[in-house]
Amino acid sequence: MDMQWFLDRDAFAKSLGIRLIEVAPGYARTAMDITANHRNGAGIAHGGAIFTLADLAFAVAANSHGKLSLGVAASIAYIKAGLGSTLFAEAREISLGSKLATYVVTISNDNDEVIASMQGTVYRKDVPYTRETA
Repeated sequence: MDMQWFLDRDAFAKSLGIRLIEVAPGYARTAMDITANHRNGAGIAHGGAIFTLADLAFAVAANSHGKLSLGVAASIAYIKAGLGSTLFAEAREISLGSKLATYVVTISNDNDEVIASMQGTVYRKDVPYTRETA
């Protein structure tokens, strides 16, 4: 499933160097190499960068069904310091209704350690959203 067009339309995510690794209906995996620009004052990955990585995976998974889906709620728990050279976010759909859908996103580092967990809910509009309609 090709959702690269979705990332191409997201200038903020692209500016952070986020890339799509894998996409399937209701699923997305993203990655971001950590550079000095991604680090906070303590020298670890900034919480905002981690959230943005997770948010893009969440958005791609939600919009992968071809129906415009907009986040209405999201919360994140930072479990471990954002260490490592690359971070990954894996979004999985846990509930899909006609108007609402819920996703769980697991954020891990290149040592396969879970560093954060996010849950998000989208509102699914009655509007097609594909490469052709975007």
